[in-house]
Amino acid sequence: MSSQHGLRLIQKDQTPKLAIVVLAIVAILSIYIVGYDQGQLFSLAQGNDAYQSMWLHEFTHDIRHAAGFPCH
Repeated sequence: MSSQHGLRLIQKDQTPKLAIVVLAIVAILSIYIVGYDQGQLFSLAQGNDAYQSMWLHEFTHDIRHAAGFPCH
């Protein structure tokens, strides 16, 4: 008697193309946020005050230096 556990092998060809595209967009957006944002994203909601506070810059400051992005 052989028992099936319901496990399926996923072939490389079965990786959804949409998942790859979404992952690439998230990766590119993350690199932008960590490396280059100086208030631009929050300026859409906060206006010019976002350039003074730079929330994302401050939250990602140490990651920015660890990744080799100069910021000041």
